[in-house]
Amino acid sequence: MPQHATAATGLRAPSVAARATGLTKVYGEDETRVVALDSVTVEFGRGRFTAIMGPSGSGKSTLMHCMAGLDTISAGSARIGDTELSGLKDRQLTRLRREKIGFVFQSFNLLPTLDALENITLPLDIVGRKPDQEWLELIVGTVGLTGRLRHRPSQLSGGQQQRVAVARALAGRPEIIFADEPTGNLDSRSGAEVLGFLRDSVRELGQTVVMVTHDPVAASYADRVVFLADGRVTDELSAPTPETVLDRMRLFDAKGRTS
Repeated sequence: MPQHATAATGLRAPSVAARATGLTKVYGEDETRVVALDSVTVEFGRGRFTAIMGPSGSGKSTLMHCMAGLDTISAGSARIGDTELSGLKDRQLTRLRREKIGFVFQSFNLLPTLDALENITLPLDIVGRKPDQEWLELIVGTVGLTGRLRHRPSQLSGGQQQRVAVARALAGRPEIIFADEPTGNLDSRSGAEVLGFLRDSVRELGQTVVMVTHDPVAASYADRVVFLADGRVTDELSAPTPETVLDRMRLFDAKGRTS
């Protein structure tokens, strides 16, 4: 069972890394109109690991995409630090994502012709930034890739490939990492390793992680779980365990059957 660590002491002062206020996302019009997010207000603390959970169609991935600047919002506010996303032009959004946000997806999104180290530093290479060598060595050691840096993705297991993706997300020291079902394509052992590395990045490196997941075991690695249903925040849970998360989800299922 993972130990639920709070932010690494002394690395960053407690503050808000990202915030949604009255965030609404609507797709379509008239008969095809769908409210994916309905006036969501939620904060993600700096140096904390937050999981977002909810049934299929609850809006959890939409919330992450809006908060990460990957999708536009219909109303309300989405901020990364003090930056309001809705007022940014495409070029400014691209720059924000490159400089302040790290991404980990269910598919590893590694370039097959590059080795692990080249994949890790690729986002920095694209913008002409040299990696901080000390930081790079720290994150490579944290995710356990020191002996695999010259291997190409085809020479790595699924778990190792996802570790490369986690290291890539960390390489630029982003303000926040958004992870969308990062263990969805992994077996339970590899998934546990990747979740452990995400947790360690919070505890030991002071990173901020927001993870969308459907798995109570994955959510138990977080400091806090935010629950969504029908596009709204319905509940949250601190210091989760797989059992407490599962109990809370069963409660939502029961409410859904009786409503």
